[in-house]
Amino acid sequence: MTHVFAPPRQPSLPIKGSAQLFPIHRIYCVGRNYAEHAREMGSDPDREPPFFFQKNADNVLTSGELPYPPQTSDLHFEIELVVALKSGGASIKAADALSHVYGYAVGLDMTRRDLQNAAKKTGRPWEVGKAFERSAPCTPIVPASAIGHPNAGAIWIDVNGERRQTGDLKQMIWDIPHQIEFLSGLFELAAGDLIFTGTPAGVGSTKRGDRLKGHVDGVGDLDVVVV
Repeated sequence: MTHVFAPPRQPSLPIKGSAQLFPIHRIYCVGRNYAEHAREMGSDPDREPPFFFQKNADNVLTSGELPYPPQTSDLHFEIELVVALKSGGASIKAADALSHVYGYAVGLDMTRRDLQNAAKKTGRPWEVGKAFERSAPCTPIVPASAIGHPNAGAIWIDVNGERRQTGDLKQMIWDIPHQIEFLSGLFELAAGDLIFTGTPAGVGSTKRGDRLKGHVDGVGDLDVVVV
């Protein structure tokens, strides 16, 4: 059997120190996983269970140049630690969750905030605000075998050399094992899944020409120019 047209390219991420690539299956993003960010978005972090939305696998950007997307005048940056899974399943227990993790990366959950806010007001899905082309810039994956499983350490982003977001991984409301446990109760996770683990307070708008430099201790640095 043949396809009626050539199948799309398999989205993937490079792996630091390896010639192999990490094939991407799905992208899950947890919302409002740092208390101060939840508050700046108008929510009470003490009352909400975790919630997730998705981006598309081919939304990942590795080139370092992010074209300013159409239909928005309020493009926001959100710096995040990204978890890359090497295996999955359903109803994974938190105690077993890290055995499914291949490694980690630094990512940006770029957001057309004006479109997201309009969707919120009308009770519509968030895809137009979140899952647009090249909305997930990401570094190469660093294997957990090389760095372990980070659960503390600085996470920040500078825009044109000015610190805009700063936090610590230990400030996550839901740590990585419990994110995986909760998420696997909703979906059957699989090898190749990426989880964007939430962003600290300080998200803000960016414009053409801005240079974004994100960092997660022990994982790496992400450099992106908005073009």
